[in-house]
Amino acid sequence: MSLRDVFSDLVRLETDMWNAIDARLRKEAGVPLGTFSVLLIIDAVTDCYVKDIAEKLPMTVGGASQAVDRIMAKGLCSRKAEATDRRVSIVELTALGKKTIAMGGPVFDDELQRWLGNTDSKRITEFGKTLAKLRASAGGRDPG
Repeated sequence: MSLRDVFSDLVRLETDMWNAIDARLRKEAGVPLGTFSVLLIIDAVTDCYVKDIAEKLPMTVGGASQAVDRIMAKGLCSRKAEATDRRVSIVELTALGKKTIAMGGPVFDDELQRWLGNTDSKRITEFGKTLAKLRASAGGRDPG
């Protein structure tokens, strides 16, 4: 199998998974996968800053800030000024954001199980380690 074949399979898998998970989240939780991904980060990171979202997705801080603005407009999160530096804000889930995660979490997990659950855990672990290694090795490269 060539590197081109691997690339093609990887991209197609990601696209197919994204589309399937996105469709179910829209239908059953009322949000697209991109929004849900940001909500999961806000939920997981104590005192979540926009830069945390940017680092985890990865995207620019400006892009993450715009994403937060769009999610705020839907009433799913809010910003509050940080106590020690009022110029910086902490992003928090609203009650609706928490409800959205509660509704979407089982959908997300079910889809991940559907797509990846037929592979034994040892192979999934190795696949995850391989992906992490590949992402880390490409980290110093300019993607543009």
